[in-house]
This record gives sequence, structure tokens and C-alpha cells, in this order.
Amino acid sequence: MKKYFSLLFIIPLLSFSVHKYYLALTEIEHDSKNKSVQMIMNVFMDDFELALNKDYHLDLQLASKQEPKNVDTYFQKYLQAHFKVQINGKEENYKYIGKEYDGNIIYFYLEINNIESVKSIEIQNDILVAHFPDQQNLVKAKINNERKSLFLDKKNDKGLLKF
Repeated sequence: MKKYFSLLFIIPLLSFSVHKYYLALTEIEHDSKNKSVQMIMNVFMDDFELALNKDYHLDLQLASKQEPKNVDTYFQKYLQAHFKVQINGKEENYKYIGKEYDGNIIYFYLEINNIESVKSIEIQNDILVAHFPDQQNLVKAKINNERKSLFLDKKNDKGLLKF
């Protein structure tokens, strides 16, 4: 009886410790002085590496000596396919500034130039959802000192923020 009770107690605890949390964050800010929209996206490196390896039939080994020199090309291609931005109802192409590794996180730096003002931002973001059905993509925007956010996921990968 003790073994049975122990199993009933321990198994649920193990399931919580094995579960992984899938979340990417994109922060967006309008720099009115420079007339640009700046975005920083962070994702878990191992998840992003897995998605690129599967989608592009690669064997990337990010943040290692085996990382290919052209890895930014794959990052840009994946981001452009899975992260789209409309500002004031117009689709905008963003510039890939670069990336930075910090532990198991990749920070992507993106920018859209020649944006005088922002009245609305529409984001379509399905980063990693094809490989991780529980993936959530949080978008936080700060425009004219007003803060708004969106939670996007597999069922709802598009959202609109009005300022």
C-alpha cells in the first residue's frame, strides 16, 4: 500500500520537473528621434537550433567551434519566413542587425527605418510553433510611452496593437 501511495505522489511531481516551458519574447520600441522601430527577440538556443536543423536539413552546432560562418544567413531566412511586421497597416521589411548569445538564449536585433510615427503594429509570429506545439511568443511594445503586449501561439499567431 505504501508503494502504491508513493507512486501516486511521485509520478505527478516527476511530470512537472520534466516539462519544458516554450516561450520567446520580442520587445518593440519606436525611436522617434531616429525614426526607427527597434526590435529585440530572444529565443532558446537549443529550440531554435533544432528548428533550423529540421527545416533546412542542417547540423548547426550553435555557439561552438563547428558553427558555420554563414549561420546568420539561416537566422535571417527563418525569421523572415516566421516573423512579419505591419506598421500603420503597411507590411515592413526589417533589417537583421545581428545576434548575440547569452547562455542558452539567442538575442536577435532587428530594425525598421524611416518610421515617423506608429499608430498600429500588427505582428505575425509563428517562430518555433511547427516544432513545439506549446510554443508561446510574447510581444511587448512601447510606443509613445504607452506599453501593450500580445501572446501569440499555434492557434493564434497574429495580433494587432493600436496606439
